[in-house]
Amino acid sequence: MRAVVYDAVGAVPVLRDVPAPDCPPDGVVVDVAATGVCRSDWHAWRGHDPVALPHVPGHELAGTVAAVGPAVTRFAVGDRVTTPFVNGCGRCATCRDGNPQVCPDQTQPGFTGPGSFAEQVALHAADTNLVRLPDAVGFVEAAALGCRFATAYRALTAHARLQPGQWLAVHGCGGVGLSAVAIAVALGARVVAVDLSADALERASRLGAEVVVRSADPVAAVREATGGGAHASVDALGSPATAAASVASLRRRGRHVQVGLLLDPAGTALPMDLVVAHELELYGSHGLAAADYPPMLALVASGAVSLSALVGAVISLDEAPAALMAMDRLSGGTGGLTVVALSG
Repeated sequence: MRAVVYDAVGAVPVLRDVPAPDCPPDGVVVDVAATGVCRSDWHAWRGHDPVALPHVPGHELAGTVAAVGPAVTRFAVGDRVTTPFVNGCGRCATCRDGNPQVCPDQTQPGFTGPGSFAEQVALHAADTNLVRLPDAVGFVEAAALGCRFATAYRALTAHARLQPGQWLAVHGCGGVGLSAVAIAVALGARVVAVDLSADALERASRLGAEVVVRSADPVAAVREATGGGAHASVDALGSPATAAASVASLRRRGRHVQVGLLLDPAGTALPMDLVVAHELELYGSHGLAAADYPPMLALVASGAVSLSALVGAVISLDEAPAALMAMDRLSGGTGGLTVVALSG
């Protein structure tokens, strides 16, 4: 099969023929129809997340089941599916408690093994991790769900506990940030979008952000726009500056959710004086379990959120290496999600 491969950290990825994957006994092989190009893929390529080399990136995927292992009971060849970027083992206490997104024995396509920048990808523990796609959701739109949209959905519903009429500040309007904007608006919240990119903020406005702030020091502007601070705030980029600004932008008893990956978490200084004095809540958020997809898919099916509106570019597998390397030039938001389409 054809796949995008890099042989060393930071080496130019190339499209070449590689062996097709074997089907795990408890898993499936999926014919990849579409896969997102995510900043997490860039982190691995740049060596921020260790991966075995040579490596095939890609973890936001949708496609059709091509082969099924003998231990799989809930899925069959031909099923249209997607999957969370975290695949739980399905056996441990954490998975049994309903939290496979933090499974200690998790697998992640594109990180713990070959990913979806390929014509096929193998997925483990299929009965725990696969999600059957409604006919109304296309493959490109479903690929937009896989990491950034699903992560934003859990961040806002499980951790930020966002309610209609409340203010949400979104710091960083890349894929996860724009997803957070769209989901928050669909939930009836009011949104302040923060970024340094005019294009990203323009797209955030089109998705329903009520206020946009183009500043590297947005705290005062966010607090003024929200009448004293946001009820909830998300660092969707992942930097010491955006994490600190997210916390400092909150009103008293506000909730901060860290979604963006921090390259040097030990060097991140949060305003803990405000956390204590204002009784702020701090959360991390790491994906969404497959079992929790139905309400998210229902929100999409209702028309309240348009996944196609989040997609900025649809490219071919041949163009994926350049798209991955182009993230070297991105410090924050983009013009939407880039999705690689391998078939219709």
